[in-house]
Amino acid sequence: MNFYIIIPAHNEQESIALTLDSLVRQALQPKQVVVVNDNSTDNTQDIVEAYTTKYSWIRLVNSKSSNEHLPGSKIINAFYKGLESMDDEYDVICKFDADLIFPENYLHQLAYHFSANERLGMASGFCYIQKNNNWVLENLTRKDHIRGALKAYRKACFTQIGKLKPSMGWDTVDELLAKYYGWELLTDETLHVKHLKPTGISYNKASKYMQGEAMYKMRYGFIITLISALKLAYKKHSLSLFRDYMAGYFRAKKNKIAFLVTDEEGKFIRDLRWRGMLKNLKG
Repeated sequence: MNFYIIIPAHNEQESIALTLDSLVRQALQPKQVVVVNDNSTDNTQDIVEAYTTKYSWIRLVNSKSSNEHLPGSKIINAFYKGLESMDDEYDVICKFDADLIFPENYLHQLAYHFSANERLGMASGFCYIQKNNNWVLENLTRKDHIRGALKAYRKACFTQIGKLKPSMGWDTVDELLAKYYGWELLTDETLHVKHLKPTGISYNKASKYMQGEAMYKMRYGFIITLISALKLAYKKHSLSLFRDYMAGYFRAKKNKIAFLVTDEEGKFIRDLRWRGMLKNLKG
């Protein structure tokens, strides 16, 4: 099974070598790895170039964008720079962050899952972060959600969902659209991936409003957005984030920002969200 991997990287000199080392050591090595050096001002480019001279299947693409860390658009635009440089002979396309350390059986185990279930559209392991010298499950990790840091898509699923949306919320809407088209998702809790920089550590104030904007663009509606914003703010232990999320939602609604999904897809998404909430209440 051919795995193609794209790694957007902005000032990742502290971690990119660890990520690439873990991919080099895979029992099932990827066919192509493209690191998109997105306007880095540190030694990211030099580090990656050292790998490209040793491994023909690792390549570097340089890209110029804003230095501001805006989740969604910056990362996905860099992803597309990498995708444009590849052929389409892949079975699975992966978008990985540049601060991950994968277990040696990671790709081999994903290949097993994809081969065993032809309707499996997306798969991943679980992210662990370091706390007090121990690696613990990152609190944003859920069994029913594949983290944006380590997405792996079957080619047919990736194409059918319209690939990735350059917007905050891309790593939620992709799963919702996959379900809309009848694809299944799988998270393998035996695959422990070390996440060196917890999600959101470099987000700025403006980007936090974008979470609420994303909920609007996914056609959640007010009630589901309210519940989702409360839940996410609680997980991040910050009431101020709840205010930011709701402010982002109302700003998007006032400015009539374009939706990411159609009316029909939006109805499916709301119904799916309500079913999930009711299931959690009963459980």
